[in-house]
Amino acid sequence: MTQTESSRLDLLREQVLNGTLNRREVLKRSMLLGLSAPVIAGLLAACGDDDDDGDDTPAPTNTTASGGAQATEAPEDEEEEESPEADATEAPEDEEEEEAEPTATTAAEAPAEAGGGGLIRLLWWQAPTILNSHLSQGTKDYDASGLILESLANVAADGSLVARLAAEIPSLENGGVAEDGMSVTWKLREGVTWHDGEPFTAEDVAFTYTYLIDEATTSTTQGAYQAVESVEVVDDLTVRVNFNEPNPGWFGPFVGPLGMIIPEHVMRDYVGAAARDAPFNLAPIGTGPYKLVEFRPGDVVLYERNENYWDPGKPFFDEVEMKGGGDAASAARAALVSGEVDFAWNLQVEAEILNQMEEEGDGLLVPIPSPNVERILVNFTDPNTEVNGARSEPTTQHPFLQFLEVRQALTYAIDRETIATQLYGPTGTATTNILVAPDAFASPNTTATFDVAQAAQMLEDAGWTGSPRSKDGVEMKILYQTSANTVRQKTQEIVKQSFEEIGIPVEIKAIDAAVYFSSDAGNPDTASHFYADFEMYTNGPSSPYPISYMTGFISINPEIDLAQQSNAWSGTNEMRWVNEEYNELYKQAQVELDPAVQAELFIGMNDLIVNEVAQIPLVHRASVVAHRADLEGVEGSGWDSNAWNIKNWRLSGS
Repeated sequence: MTQTESSRLDLLREQVLNGTLNRREVLKRSMLLGLSAPVIAGLLAACGDDDDDGDDTPAPTNTTASGGAQATEAPEDEEEEESPEADATEAPEDEEEEEAEPTATTAAEAPAEAGGGGLIRLLWWQAPTILNSHLSQGTKDYDASGLILESLANVAADGSLVARLAAEIPSLENGGVAEDGMSVTWKLREGVTWHDGEPFTAEDVAFTYTYLIDEATTSTTQGAYQAVESVEVVDDLTVRVNFNEPNPGWFGPFVGPLGMIIPEHVMRDYVGAAARDAPFNLAPIGTGPYKLVEFRPGDVVLYERNENYWDPGKPFFDEVEMKGGGDAASAARAALVSGEVDFAWNLQVEAEILNQMEEEGDGLLVPIPSPNVERILVNFTDPNTEVNGARSEPTTQHPFLQFLEVRQALTYAIDRETIATQLYGPTGTATTNILVAPDAFASPNTTATFDVAQAAQMLEDAGWTGSPRSKDGVEMKILYQTSANTVRQKTQEIVKQSFEEIGIPVEIKAIDAAVYFSSDAGNPDTASHFYADFEMYTNGPSSPYPISYMTGFISINPEIDLAQQSNAWSGTNEMRWVNEEYNELYKQAQVELDPAVQAELFIGMNDLIVNEVAQIPLVHRASVVAHRADLEGVEGSGWDSNAWNIKNWRLSGS
């Protein structure tokens, strides 16, 4: 940063602290300055003058089961991955709960009556393909499900919990969190009903656990529940989650996009092998603010207002259209310039183009700081050898990526800085970490050097010679796949150029996002099949204690953890990477209550992933969305869906 830019940042900080700027102005000026996501998050956290609508009840900063404050970082968007950084804070035990800070616009006071807002048009250009979040492979599906289904709580931008189906957030003080860390008790809201009029009870929460933990269900969310021993119905409105051991991440199960509750009375016959055949997967009923009208997978979801929603006076909009298709650039233009849509998600578009669009139109561009990282996944299995009709099966080994010296050499041929600065601008920074938030868990140990000559020499020293490079009859060539997106294809081209310079031919493959992030077990082009050598996407934690995120790298139970034909490719370890040292660190992190030791464990896990080159981190991304300028109440969270609080959205002056 130049001296002039530094002075502008100092002035911006002073204006924030003086209360002379609102959140919108802070976001716009931060973009112009090219500030990183964590810096933007810190500035937003200091914007304390914007009023929240006060109808939700966020808890203080998440605490460990031992009662100590858990460091958190602010938000971000997530992509077709898991999803969803602020400065570490401590919550004094005797302080009252603080309201979560919004990250975009300020919600107006709730109207006396719900409805009246007409139709709101959303563009999730990566079209949803399923509406059962527990069988989802991507953020698009979690987000589309989240208008219908609800969790016990959501995660706000600052990492605090916001009560949803829960009547309150459990804590040591209210007796919800057991002092020994072995359980958490949730009190549920009274008077909540499913869309068909049946009452919502603790039985539904317990059933959801029974459903998703069954191995034959092949749920994609089961990793978030590995620490759970049982879910106990105390009474109709009280449920206790019991853990195998003291659990510092008690707020993982039933919270956020991985925690949506499904109705026992509808799904009781679809547990296990029958799960994939449930009509509910395409036509769910929930407790959420909107009911399903029509779903055309890969195209559009139409919703109508839930007239019996438990939150009085909400939602404001009568109908919602969540349209899929197109690409990020056309989505940005539709929201910023033409006004064809009211909200556009995940605008992975070059920053220069986005800023130009915002200047041309009337829409508002909003970067949401996030814990998400664009990364390359490395296949440890053979994508070209067929085993019982499937490829990339864990019983095979990759012909050259199985060797650490090869994987390490390839990292030297990846120009992260160019990718970050030229393609992402102020919405992304080059990173060498897979886990970038919360800040206490971000490793200071990893480094990266872009040096094509060094990469070539390392391959030469390892015996991989010639062009194309080969050794012992094995010839190097790479199939590199990702979703169709201009930024991603340009990233592929940058990597391809360097790899071919060192004698490795690269074939680029771009797959429609609706297919790539689909949970269709019969489609070989999904990311979970990973029938390629490299694949790329964005992912990040959906909880400030990111144990469920780190589940994506374990191999404790290979039949479940590794994506493969036998589990319908629901395993979250898509690289099929097996590392016992990592497994042991993960097991310790599941039960460790000391924040300092927690940090050591998560940093250790990150460093193993990076140093063993199971994945190659590229860019720490902000989530960028756009919406009409008069849309209020949008509170982006990098830990949760961009539409997690759509019940609060409304138009200014209405």
